[in-house]
Amino acid sequence: MTLHEEEVAEELSDGVLIRNPSRIRVVAGRFFRSRQGLAGFVVLVLMFLLAFAGPLFSRWSYTDKDFTAFLQPPSSTHWFGTLQTGADVYAVTLRGMQKSLVVGLLAALVSTALAAVVGAFAGYFLGWTDRVLSWVTDLLLVLPAFLILAIMSPLFESGQWPLFVIMLALFLWMVTSKIVRGMAISLKEREFIQAARYMGVPATRIVFRHVIPNLSSLLIVDATLNVSAAILTETSLSYFGFGIQPPDVSFGTLIADGSKTATYAPWTFWFVAGLLVVTVLAVNLIGDALRDAFDPAAKR
Repeated sequence: MTLHEEEVAEELSDGVLIRNPSRIRVVAGRFFRSRQGLAGFVVLVLMFLLAFAGPLFSRWSYTDKDFTAFLQPPSSTHWFGTLQTGADVYAVTLRGMQKSLVVGLLAALVSTALAAVVGAFAGYFLGWTDRVLSWVTDLLLVLPAFLILAIMSPLFESGQWPLFVIMLALFLWMVTSKIVRGMAISLKEREFIQAARYMGVPATRIVFRHVIPNLSSLLIVDATLNVSAAILTETSLSYFGFGIQPPDVSFGTLIADGSKTATYAPWTFWFVAGLLVVTVLAVNLIGDALRDAFDPAAKR
């Protein structure tokens, strides 16, 4: 059922106008009735609160160094211990979590938006538009994304992390765009799309006002799952020194540094590794619950 069909949700019963609940309410109700969805949502909210509000409760900044406490275990002064440089593990871990969450969210939003536009235009217009966009999509699918990002890593220095987000998003959208293209081809034959076309509505407006909104369930789930994919990709690239560049930190840079001392100073590694696992698990739980909420038949 499309959004247009669901919006026509009024019926007359015993002289009383009854309005069926909107699709957003129905999906939200299904989502929050799901244990895994509710658990993932609560955990992710707690991760965001910890990342952005947690530093307010510490006396140390991620740039501070305690030259009297090198590689010290957790204590009342340094809750997560210190690094070899004297940096507070709690402060740098939360700073790394902030950066990874922001990179993951922005990369997921950009990649999903790109997939929606490219796939919808290819599926609606077909012809040469479809051929050109499909060629670009297939080309990006075969390019070695890791190698290209590694070569471009010098450009990510001096606080140019937004460029890293854009480059990361450019390699996350292709598979989704192919799915969107197939659904758009089917959707363009629906009655409300044909009616809009016969009324002289411009094709571009039809794509943005009717085609893409009716693919919202797929795009929302894809965007949610892309968050965890982007976080893991950023972590992998930063681990090898090709992602977020010093002096800034992220999950990947912290795990790379902590892995060198994990055997004799486990607090330098396991705190950040544990937060990474919990964050990615929460995002995946939310994505699975959203998929079931939009399409309950799939769960059965």
